[in-house]
Amino acid sequence: MSSDANVRKLTTAQAIHEALDLALEKDPKVLLFGEDVSDPSGGGVFHISEGLSTKHGEHRVRSTPISEQAIIGAAIGAAIGGYRPVAELMFMDFFAVAMDQISNHAAKLRYMSGGQTGVPLTIRTAAGAGMQFGAQHSEMLEAWVAHIPGLKVVVASNPADAKGLLTSAIFDDDPVVVIEPTLDYWVSGPVPEGEHTVAIGEARVARPGSDVTLISYGREVNFALQAAETLAGEGVSVEVLDLRTLVPMDETAILESVGRTKRAVVAHQAVRRGGLGAEISSLIHENLFGELQGPVVRVAGPNTPIPYAAELESLFVVDASDMAQGVRRAVGQGR
Repeated sequence: MSSDANVRKLTTAQAIHEALDLALEKDPKVLLFGEDVSDPSGGGVFHISEGLSTKHGEHRVRSTPISEQAIIGAAIGAAIGGYRPVAELMFMDFFAVAMDQISNHAAKLRYMSGGQTGVPLTIRTAAGAGMQFGAQHSEMLEAWVAHIPGLKVVVASNPADAKGLLTSAIFDDDPVVVIEPTLDYWVSGPVPEGEHTVAIGEARVARPGSDVTLISYGREVNFALQAAETLAGEGVSVEVLDLRTLVPMDETAILESVGRTKRAVVAHQAVRRGGLGAEISSLIHENLFGELQGPVVRVAGPNTPIPYAAELESLFVVDASDMAQGVRRAVGQGR
């Protein structure tokens, strides 16, 4: 919720900047560090933290060496020491470099200490294809972190949720991975002024419908809404469910929606094999098998590295047309 009723139109990048600024202002224990995040270094590769080190001091907004292990290791140490660090890993593809710290330390310390050692750490990272960044800078790897017990994982689909989810992550007492779809940094939308939070673990119905539930998250929610609009012209009523949080997943919202529509399509940009869509599909089948009009349809990226060539990259990325075809398959199976 927001403490101020005023709403302005901001880009996602501006909304994230505002969330960071307000958090730094609210709590002196909030820190921000990562490669190039301070003003002398450029305010981040996407300029999201521009101005923050000048305003809050370089002792709180620090540029780091090019070492993901050092960034996450220092962040975990700061979190254990009573701070609320926000660590930026420039691209999600680089998570593998720091996965030991993320999986074996950040995610497990509360459990291994009998609840005595919390790790209030936020990890921000850009992810997703569409900018010709190549195979090593374009992956959606949410399934990696969603598989690790002890981590919370959020992905916003719009600027307001980007601000609200990041704020909630920073003030959560457990580690949260905030995945930021790269292309969405320049997408604009209404954002509440002042402190604004979105509860971690709560999905939202982005568009109500009655024939089929289209489940997605992040940038793909916007494609899902486009697909739903197209299909409405064909007489198919599509409910679009924006998960917002991948861990803990809002299973109640998923099952309530699919329980009404009796059909489901799960769409994400990440590769199909081992993707989060398989987990969601299993959840639905295990709980609603006898009520479904047909099997859950998955729409996902092909099992290949992400191409650099624009023509091939566009074929890799799941879009509104792909989702519409998936819905047609789901609806056709039950008729």
